[in-house]
Amino acid sequence: MSVLVYSESENGKLKKSSFETASYGKALSEKLESKLICTSFNCSDSELLNKYGADKIVNVESSNLKEFTAKTYSHALSQVIEKEDVSVVILSSSADAKYLGAYLAGITDSTYISNVVELPESINPFIVRRSCFTNKAFSSTEIGGDLKIISISSNSFGLKENSGDGILETLNIKEINTTFKVSNVEKQSGKVTIADADIVVSAGRGLKGPENWNMIEDLADVLGAATACSKPVSDMGWRPHSEHVGQTGKPVSSNLYIAIGISGAIQHLAGINSSKIKVVINNDPEAPFFKAADYGIVGDAFEIVPELISKLKSRQ
Repeated sequence: MSVLVYSESENGKLKKSSFETASYGKALSEKLESKLICTSFNCSDSELLNKYGADKIVNVESSNLKEFTAKTYSHALSQVIEKEDVSVVILSSSADAKYLGAYLAGITDSTYISNVVELPESINPFIVRRSCFTNKAFSSTEIGGDLKIISISSNSFGLKENSGDGILETLNIKEINTTFKVSNVEKQSGKVTIADADIVVSAGRGLKGPENWNMIEDLADVLGAATACSKPVSDMGWRPHSEHVGQTGKPVSSNLYIAIGISGAIQHLAGINSSKIKVVINNDPEAPFFKAADYGIVGDAFEIVPELISKLKSRQ
């Protein structure tokens, strides 16, 4: 039996989340006394997974896997699962991975559990701890069946190098049944993606217009962070929809989340609540975000942010 990690990639390169899922997978495989298999699709740097203890790396190559769809990726992954006698599949918490997990569970007649935050509390029965109620509580969930599929919350386990000497194998899949094609893929601009970011700098209508976003980008650059925005900002066209975070946008589980000029609507807070440290800058002391923040600064963002950037640059 083996543990299989789905290693996400973009433009042929592994995402940071792949190293966290591999770290988790290695720890779980040791607990289960089984081997760790990492699987990537059309990826050119799969060998990097050896740093995190992979016993075997399977890079699947197919012309049908150039763009992600839950159906094609699930059918390809199911072939690896059958070939390698897999008992547990580990996914990240990205939107793509969640679609993949649900579809894969359907075609393999298995159980899929999301938002797992740590290694299983018990192996027999198999019980995992997961966040629920928009990260306001935790539950212990027992998973049955021969095949178990879990996705781990971003930044919940961390990156833990565990050098291995895994065999790199290429698996060519010529045909994957599908009835549709991807017509357009929206790519997020910027140096760091929200999904892979340890730090996210987000702003709202308090910025007063898209012309003032340069200071948000400057702060993100000096911190090595991703930029994000509230729903009204993306709705007004100030920023692309790919940067919209919150319950109705992309969920954020960063180590540090900085909210600038965002009042803190309940939908926004629900989507970023699993971030470890939340910092708020707002000129309204009654803004709801202050109740959820770990640190808050009451003041004018147009004075505070440039000063913050200056201080950070002086320390570099």
